[in-house]
Amino acid sequence: MDVVYKDIKNLHISVYPPVGRVRVAAPYRLDEDTIRLAIVQRLPWIKKQREQLQNADRQTERQMVSGETHYIWGERLRLDSSRRGRSKVSVAGKTLWLTTPGDYSEEQRRAVLDNWYRKELKAAVPPLLARWQPIVGEEVAKVVVRRMKTKWGTCHTESRTIWLNPELAKKNPRGLEYIVVHELTHFVERTHNERFVQLMDLHMPDWRARRDELNDAPLAAEEWNSEG
Repeated sequence: MDVVYKDIKNLHISVYPPVGRVRVAAPYRLDEDTIRLAIVQRLPWIKKQREQLQNADRQTERQMVSGETHYIWGERLRLDSSRRGRSKVSVAGKTLWLTTPGDYSEEQRRAVLDNWYRKELKAAVPPLLARWQPIVGEEVAKVVVRRMKTKWGTCHTESRTIWLNPELAKKNPRGLEYIVVHELTHFVERTHNERFVQLMDLHMPDWRARRDELNDAPLAAEEWNSEG
């Protein structure tokens, strides 16, 4: 859950797709106890919103068949899983080619594609760290790519480790860059207090727009049509 302080009159609670991330926008005048009470009072509503998102995710779960839509770095691609052979994933134009042995199950085909997403994400992180570590003034000892139900990223300051959700590889690269800077900044300030917001404003002035893009961009599979 993210709590950000803004120059607004009233407190706002939002639940963002696809994982049900909760964001609280609070006026500067409210203290932590007041904010906590407001969140507790809205818990039934928050739970309902998250359940709706989770149900929607289950209804659109990818089956790894030709014609589905998948995303890589924010680009919408049509899956073609008709090729048979050694496991391989490649992109040609607007087509995402998934090649697997003929006896592979749906779960095995999904595992091949998930592994490819992880590799794409891991390859994109080092250039971002090389750019942003000197700016933020902190260094990362280890990056872990791990699926998380409610977070795009997190960090462990003691071990200097950043964890990233592989789903980030499906988003616009601006989202990954925002998460990297966000977690690096947590090495300086652990909480989402005013100091953290000031540091984010200093390092990445458009971080709010990147955050909103990351939470609003589509992820669910859908049938490809010529109108897209």
